[in-house]
Formats: sequence, C-alpha cells, structure tokens
Amino acid sequence: MGYKEIEAIVSHITSASGPFATTEISTPHGTQKVLEGIPESLGAYYALAATHGNKDFLISGTQRLTFQELMTRVETLKGALQGRYQIQKGDHVAIAMRNCPEWCIAFMAITAIGAVAVPLNSWWEHDELIYGLEDSASRLVILDGTRYERIADWLATRQIEVIAVKTGGKPLSPLLVQMNDLLLNDEQGVPRQTSVESNDPAMILYTSGSAGKPKGVLSTHRNVLSAIGTWIVVGTAAGMAQGPATPKHSNQPAILLAIPLFHVTGLHSLFLLSLAIGRKVVMMHKWDINEALRLIQEERITNFNGVPTMSLELMNHSNLSDYNLSSLLEISSGGAARPPNHVAQLKERFPSAMLSNGYGLTETNALGCIIGYEDYVARPKSVGRPTVPLVDLSIQAEDGTQVGRGEIGEICIRSAAVAVGYWNQPAATATAFRDGWFHTGDAAYQDAEGFVYIVDRIKDIIIRGGENISCVEVEDALYAHADVAEAAVFALPDDRLGEVVGAAVKVRAGASVSAEQIQAFVGGRLAAFKVPFAIWCRDVPLPRTASGKILKRQIRGEILSSLQKS
Repeated sequence: MGYKEIEAIVSHITSASGPFATTEISTPHGTQKVLEGIPESLGAYYALAATHGNKDFLISGTQRLTFQELMTRVETLKGALQGRYQIQKGDHVAIAMRNCPEWCIAFMAITAIGAVAVPLNSWWEHDELIYGLEDSASRLVILDGTRYERIADWLATRQIEVIAVKTGGKPLSPLLVQMNDLLLNDEQGVPRQTSVESNDPAMILYTSGSAGKPKGVLSTHRNVLSAIGTWIVVGTAAGMAQGPATPKHSNQPAILLAIPLFHVTGLHSLFLLSLAIGRKVVMMHKWDINEALRLIQEERITNFNGVPTMSLELMNHSNLSDYNLSSLLEISSGGAARPPNHVAQLKERFPSAMLSNGYGLTETNALGCIIGYEDYVARPKSVGRPTVPLVDLSIQAEDGTQVGRGEIGEICIRSAAVAVGYWNQPAATATAFRDGWFHTGDAAYQDAEGFVYIVDRIKDIIIRGGENISCVEVEDALYAHADVAEAAVFALPDDRLGEVVGAAVKVRAGASVSAEQIQAFVGGRLAAFKVPFAIWCRDVPLPRTASGKILKRQIRGEILSSLQKS
C-alpha cells in the first residue's frame, strides 16, 4: 500500500457528501481549505476525551490516569486558574517542566479557558528560561522543582505567579503553591464558561533555537485543530485502505511518549491526537532505551515515535531479542530525517511494523509531508508527499516563482494549520510568512510523482573555492559507513579556499575506526572537493536540540576554539 492510495480515499471522504467535508474560508494568510466538522476550540475538542471514560490514558511511572480522571483534574485546575489566579481569556501562562501528567493537565486547562499556553523548553538554563518568560509576557508559570531552582532568584524579584509541580528530586519550598494540592482541593471554584473562538490565540511555542534566538510561534485554536483533524482524516483513510483482512491487535492503541511535550511533535501528534482516538499515552520523563523496551513490552505499545537516534538505539540494542515487541504496529520518526540505511535496517528487524516519517515545523503545527508503507522503504531519502487534504506545498525560487519538478528551491507551505506568525517579531513574521505561504528555509525538490526530497537548509551550504557543497549530501555519505552512528557537517575557515568541509561523527560502540579511514570511505562516494578536510571522531552522542536536531553551530564553535588553543 502506498500513500497515493490513501490520498484517493481522503479525496472521497472529504468531498461535500463525505464524513470529513471541507470548505474554504478567509484567514490571515488568505483563503484556506478547512475541515467543516472540527471543533471550534481546543476546549470543545477536549470533550472528546470524556467519551473514552475509564480507559487508561496517561501512564507515567506509578501514575495511571483514565480519560475521565484526566478530565476531572482539568476541570479542577480550570476553576483554580480562573478563581484563585484570576486568569482571563488571552492571558499568557507558561509551562516549564519535563514530561509528566501535570504538564498535560496544565496545557488543557490553560487553553480550555481561552488563555494562551506558553510551553518552554525544559532543557533551557537560567537565562533562556527568563528570556522565554519575559518575551512571552507570561502572568503565571507552572513549573517543576528543577526549573524552579534554575530561576528562583529571578522569580523572587518579579510579580509573576508560580504553581509548582513536584516530580522528584529536592523538596520544594513550602511557600510554593503545589499543583497537586490544587488538584486535590475541590473548592477551587466552578470553572466559568468562556467563549473561545477558532481564531483566538491558543499557544506560543518556541522554535528550537538551532539557527539563532528562539522565536515564539503564535498559533490559534484553528491552526492546532486543523493539524490534528488532518491526521484523523489520514488515519481513517489508512484504516480503510488496509481493509478488514489486515492483522490488527485487539488491545487498546498505545503510544510511547519519549519526545518532549514542548516540541510540536510530542504535543500535537502524540499527546493531543490521542485524546480523540482513545489512544493510551505511556510517558517517559526522559529517554532511556532499557526503560523504553520494558514499557513497550509491558504496556503493549503499538506506536513508537521518536527522533532517529531513538529508533537506532531500539534496533541495535544488544538484548533486543529478550523483549516481546510484537505489539508494535508503527515506528515513526519526526524532528529530523532518518539516514537512509536506517530504514532498511528497521524493516529487517521489525518486518511487521509500518515505518513512517513526517515533515513539519513548529510554524506549520507539524503538518507538512508524510511518507510510510512501501513508499518509505522505496524512497528512504524522501520526506513524502504533501499531507492531504489541507496542505498546499510549493517549491519556490528566490523570486517566489514555482520551480519545475526536479529543480531545487525553497519549500513553502500553505494550510489552515500554518501559524499566525512570530510573537512580537513583525519583521521576522514578514520575512517568513509572505503572500499566504510560510517559507521554511529548507531547500528541496519534488520528483515526477510529487515526493519531496530535502537537500539542505538554505544557508547550510559550504562554499569551497566557489563550489557549493550540500552538508546533507556529505552527511549521507558519512552515514553510509557502518561505524558512523551520528554525523554533522559544517564549514571550516580556510585562508586559500575560503571554506573547507569539516565533520564530527559519533562512532558506534565497540568500533575501531580512524578519521582517515572514514575520509577514504567518503572519498569513494563523493567528488574530492566534497570530502571532509578534517573529521573529529567521538564516542559520545553529538549535542542536539530538544527536537532532535544536531547543534552544528555549537560543535563547530567548540572545534574552532580547540584549534585556536592548540
């Protein structure tokens, strides 16, 4: 089965007479196609969770919450936010903590009353967290003990309300209001009904910061629900395409949530989508391969979604055969592309699981392209075709004209899921959101069948003596080496040529390979001018953002600093 078969079914079920009919409306980015039947707001969408009653929903350590228990806690927190803290529609409320049930409860309560949720990167340190709180102008922050300790000095001098969540570690200050106390107190007040409309702001989600200062991406309720609704449509069509003869597990669908919730993939396609489809969410506080394997086995996980390094650790685990992973129906990736050789290896180790990859950005609410089934195995370097029925995708030249098939240009996306713009950054908004299109900054081409292939970031190109070199192309060659687990390619300054190619790689555990051997290997696959001038081999993972992107700028800076000292 291929995605084009699913697309044909989507076209049928989204017709005027279909169950997921579409219509066109006017939006800040021009006329857009929308799903007629999606709820008006996230609060209305959350009501779908109650229909699943006493089914398990959130599993985190020893905590187990049913859908109904979740909704009860959300209602209690809504009352506290509106009564005790006087949070009004449009107020900004920040969330700063690692994955835990309280994170989900907080997000739902905030957005249900019409306030704007501001998820902050829990990996951020002191100055970064303060930047996020100040930039977003948050009135209240809900944070765990670790995040509180990082900014306690700043909070003590600011007029910002604090709700603390105890998730282990050092005891919290007794002066802090604890969220669990609020949730156990049914005298917080009855939540007030708030009229929330589809065009009202829902959240400010910060970019990874891999290419500069983090920018707050402002999305409306319609933006978020358009993405979720699209995945529901595609999932329905995929089920129809598979037919009743396809083997299915009788247990409740379950997904392992190891991606941070402050990342759009973890928040939208893993957590929020699960509310509608009745899927159990098994949450990991932080990634640990041994714990992940245990949870997949014990909780009968059907869907595994993580950055490529997670699936790499999964398939290469030395004791993989000791675990019963037969429940796995789908192994997906997001946040970063899988090296092509990983796809073949995963298919070999998990022949019954459907492999897939998604392409989307924070600015598109994770909606962009999708590839899976036979398409992904046959085209492991592709990120797929535009996600139907809402996404329009155009590969554009610098002047805004669409290039032909096979020609490289910038990926531009238009859909009802595309965010309004960047919070408090009109210039950046005007640059990235133009003429109804969001300009992604990713260079790509489409083949004759419409499959998209990313070749580089627009500015992630090394110019060596006048020759342009794609970093992605060199990285692909490095990944083809059996002993290379991770790779990052970047420019090194050169007095003669201007720039030369540099690379840092993580070698596989137990491997004994030199930089010279890797250079020779790459030299057999690429033109000489593309071969890294220098390769730094290491046995620890390359630093990454929370969304899984390798921090090339940091790696390059560390290497240049060491070279200057030597």
